[in-house]
Parts: sequence; C-alpha cells; structure tokens
Amino acid sequence: MSDTSYKLTQYSHGAGCGCKISPKILDSILKSELTKNHFPQLLVGNEERDDAAVFDLGDGTAIISTTDFFMPIVDDPETFGSIASTNAISDIYAMGGTPLLAIAILGWPVNTLPPEVANAVIEGSRKTCMTAGIPLAGGHSIDSPEPIFGLAVTGRVDLKHLKKNGGAAIGSSLYLTKPLGIGILSTAQKQNKLKQEHTQLGPDMMLRLNKMGEDFGRLPYVTAMTDVTGFGLLGHLTEMCEASNASAEIDYAKVPWIDREIIQDYLSQGCIPGGTNRNWDSYGHKIVLHNDEQKWILADPQTSGGLLVAIHPNHTADFEKFCQEKGLNLESLGRITEKNDKTIYIL
Repeated sequence: MSDTSYKLTQYSHGAGCGCKISPKILDSILKSELTKNHFPQLLVGNEERDDAAVFDLGDGTAIISTTDFFMPIVDDPETFGSIASTNAISDIYAMGGTPLLAIAILGWPVNTLPPEVANAVIEGSRKTCMTAGIPLAGGHSIDSPEPIFGLAVTGRVDLKHLKKNGGAAIGSSLYLTKPLGIGILSTAQKQNKLKQEHTQLGPDMMLRLNKMGEDFGRLPYVTAMTDVTGFGLLGHLTEMCEASNASAEIDYAKVPWIDREIIQDYLSQGCIPGGTNRNWDSYGHKIVLHNDEQKWILADPQTSGGLLVAIHPNHTADFEKFCQEKGLNLESLGRITEKNDKTIYIL
C-alpha cells in the first residue's frame, strides 16, 4: 500500500469502469459506414463489439491490441494503478491470448495532486505487469482535471485458440469467473458508507488477473468468451447473444455475489452506481426480469470483472473439472438459447 493522504476517489466524478459511456450513447459515437472489408487482415474490429482488435499475421498467429483506462476506483494510488492494469490486460485474456507488453496512459491534475502520487500509480501498474509477465514499456501523459490511468496492451494468439464474444453454441452453459458487486462496493466507498472491515473486498477481487483466459483459449469446447466490466453482466451477455444470433437464460439463484448479505445491506442504503441506471436505460428493453434487486446486481458496472465463458453443452463436466484442477470452483449460471423475442430472460 502507498500513501493514502490523498484520497483519489474524491478527485474524480466517476469510479473505475462505472465511468464508461453507456452502450446506447457508445453506439451513436461508433456509428460508421466504414467496415473491416477495407483491411482483410483485421479479423476482429470495432464492428464485433469485442474485447480487443485482432490482426492476422499470416503465419497462423495474430496480434491482439486493446486499451482501457478510467478514473480512480480506490483511494490508494498504487492499488489504483494495479487495478487499472489488471483490468486492461484482461482484454487480452478474454480473447484467449497471451499479453506481450503494455504502454501506460496517464492523465494527471498536476496542480492538485503531487507527482509522487502519480509515481505510486505507475509503480502499481509496473508490479501488475510483472506479475502478468510483461514489461510496462513506456506511455504517454497529459495534464487533466481528473486523475486517469490505464494501459494499451499488445498480445498474441494462435488463430486456432482465438475466442470471441460471438459464436456461442445453442445450449452452451454460461460461467462467470468472478462474483458481482464491485460497483455497489465502490459506490459505498464514494458515499463514505463502506465499513472498514469491507475495504478490501472489492480490491482483492479486482486485483485477480484473468490469466485463466489463456488456458480457456486452448479448450475447443469454449464457444465464446468475454470479460464483464462496465456494462455489467447483462450488457456483456447481451453483446455475446447478439454476436451469436441467440438469446440466454440466467438462473438468478446461481449468480455469484461477492457477499450476498453485505451487498444487500449496501443496496438498502442506496449504494447504486449511476452506471447501473445508464446501463439499464441502454439495454433494459431487451431483458426480462422480476424485481429491482435483479437489475441492480446484473447491471452493476464491474471493474476488472471476471470472464464470462460459454461452454458447449456436451462438455460442462469437462470444463468444471478443468477449473477445479486449476483451483477454481465454478457453477453454471445460465445457458445460451435459440433467439427469442427478448435477449435475456432471468429465471
């Protein structure tokens, strides 16, 4: 931990991936007549709403390129740098790839926060990059009114191991590698309602690298994969369904929470991120659910969330055994279905 005399969350209007522009507005921003047909080696571009761009090198492998950055989600600068880096590197893992190197993106209010605090952010990033086995090889910085940090990450993947958010087979079981609730805990912190004994619940989860995605990429029965971040579980599952021309069912009782009792308590205190409502406004018309709690949990914006994985229906037992051998006990929370009137149905 580094010096927390400067509480970073008080210097930004948003927190983590909750800062993301809503899916509805993003669709308008990204609308274009240009297509990847101009660049045949671009296997995955913006059109797919996938986690990263993929460029075919012509030798059976491809380069993966991604970037992700946001405003502080924790007060401690070193932890902020580590979480932002873990989150950015996750996009490479979500494509089944191996990260190669990272470039830092830093926006810093130089007249408000001393450079030593920015240095702690960079050091946190450097440590996470080392854990992932990659160098923090450089970067770019600007003077900005709010602190911003993230990475541009380059990775590589064998084309036979490339995973996308589309292509989920009908009947595939859905798994999530990290529990939900990050946005709610982060909001509790910004509202000064987070209890001291709960301060590490969020960071401990966000600091977990999704390195398992490399292994999942080598499993032929993984039919689609993405990571769950600012659009919430519902948003990223919606993207998976639409890219797969399918719908999905979620068994709400099997959705993993960080801690159900603790999260419900903060919900009762009004700790609902603004991003939750922005998410719901964007895609709520595509969802069938039954109460507000389901919306607050399933649309909760995650920062450095888990991998959402679709597993061929004939191989769920194989996948669960594989995960157990890696120290990860997972239970299916739903399945991919034939395309229906709505995109996602909560059971």
